[in-house]
Amino acid sequence: MRRLGHYIFVRHRHNWAQLIRFGLVGGSGALVNMIVVILLKKVGPDYREVFFDLPLTNFNVRWYHLFVTIAFLVANFWNFVINRRWTFRTTHHSTWHAEYPPFLAVGAIGQLIGLALITALIHSGSPISLPDSVFDDSSGLRTKLYWAQLISIIVVTPVTFVVNKLWTFSAVRQGRPTHLVPIDDETTEVEIVDASGPSAGSGIGGTGSEIGSDTRAAS
Repeated sequence: MRRLGHYIFVRHRHNWAQLIRFGLVGGSGALVNMIVVILLKKVGPDYREVFFDLPLTNFNVRWYHLFVTIAFLVANFWNFVINRRWTFRTTHHSTWHAEYPPFLAVGAIGQLIGLALITALIHSGSPISLPDSVFDDSSGLRTKLYWAQLISIIVVTPVTFVVNKLWTFSAVRQGRPTHLVPIDDETTEVEIVDASGPSAGSGIGGTGSEIGSDTRAAS
């Protein structure tokens, strides 16, 4: 049991530290996400109304799907910048345009899961729908959309952490820089000194002697 505890908490303490930092960043991202959703709900149409119908189906996209998607895009970029600089610290190991597409892709997959969960929590016919008797939208704390969005963030965040650590920000773990590092001036000077060392001078002198000998022989 002690070995198992040592393996989990001591040997993997770096992973736990990353998870805590990722959680803190995710908390700030969740705050950004919720602020965007609240603003869009206040200035936009009724979030339960149909945004557009899906062709050839009985399904539709509602305004809250658009609200949470816009909020996801804003919070996703916020999380990427902070995670890259602080959580995984890959700014010196990989370029942002090499890391952001996979980070966005991971977030998009998580967002699809979140959208399905939010829909199930809001739709009145769903078995896991939040009860209307409690979440009747009479105030901010009783708004069903806000609670559905918050629950989806809590569920999706651990999954995105694992995938981002193993794939998106893997440059540090694998020790492979993906952009060029400028050459230091001192390194350049050492190379120049090495090139003009004794062995290089001997080679030039030897060649000169051979040329001189050939000249005298010809004369």
